[in-house]
Amino acid sequence: MDQSQSTHAVSVTGLRKSFGGRTVLDGIDLHVPAGTVFALLGANGAGKTTTVRVLSTLLPFDAGEVEVAGHRLPSDARAVRADISVTGQYASVDKLLTGRENLVLMGELHHLGRRRAQRRADELLSTFDLVDAAGRRADTYSGGMRRRLDLAMSLVARPKVLFLDEPTTGLDPRSRRDMWEMVRELVHEGTTIVLTTQYLDEADELADRIAVLDGGRIVAEGSADQLKRLVPGGHVELRLHDAAQVARASAALPDAGVDHDNSTLTIPTDGSIRSLKEILDRLDDPTLSVESFTLHTPDLDDVFFALTGTATKEEVR
Repeated sequence: MDQSQSTHAVSVTGLRKSFGGRTVLDGIDLHVPAGTVFALLGANGAGKTTTVRVLSTLLPFDAGEVEVAGHRLPSDARAVRADISVTGQYASVDKLLTGRENLVLMGELHHLGRRRAQRRADELLSTFDLVDAAGRRADTYSGGMRRRLDLAMSLVARPKVLFLDEPTTGLDPRSRRDMWEMVRELVHEGTTIVLTTQYLDEADELADRIAVLDGGRIVAEGSADQLKRLVPGGHVELRLHDAAQVARASAALPDAGVDHDNSTLTIPTDGSIRSLKEILDRLDDPTLSVESFTLHTPDLDDVFFALTGTATKEEVR
């Protein structure tokens, strides 16, 4: 890999993985800048979890070049494991231990020593708002509390790269929002996060860049806004003062759809500054009184279904 990839926390080129005769990862490329959130978006079976298992050294791969936290796989797997952490789809805490005991145990497994492990446990209990529950057994925690404890355990050794594999599965809306806020804080502090999710709003909220994975291939990659511009459906809705103004505006905008009853025009646009400026330039008429100007752009739902061919939105939560 060239030197330009040194600023990337994760660099993957041509990654392939098959199980038996079935190809699960078909030559994917990923480059995740340090200190960002990178989301892998895809339906069940798209290859998201397989990708995370490969990058976190839990699964060998068949072909490709992989570098995580500055270390190559498979040759530097031990060094990779020292610099990463993984939180899976379901909380893996020991329910028979208290919250503090779970964290201290994890610290000792990372060779922090008893005192350092206890100090780190107290820091994380405070960070994740678990101080009041620290002495309770984890089996008394709510689902959201267990997920917070699970994430705290992943951070005991201060990993450079954190893999979150569908971290909000099964959480209620409030707990999901709490988890999102914690992810933002981690990135602010410099942690790189690779997130897999089926929740389109989650990727939209958190990710600096998103890769859409379908059938083991990356079918699109970019920021949420960049991906939304890949699919048609964007439009501007103009509401004018009266029918006479609608008639004058529609003459200047021949591509517009006209709703005479509501005195509105609908003009197709890709949402770019250039496109919007062209619309406004055509409307540069002092006799027109625009009462509202609303931009409607495709969302990630539209992007996902356009790129993957998924038939119904129920297939992706």
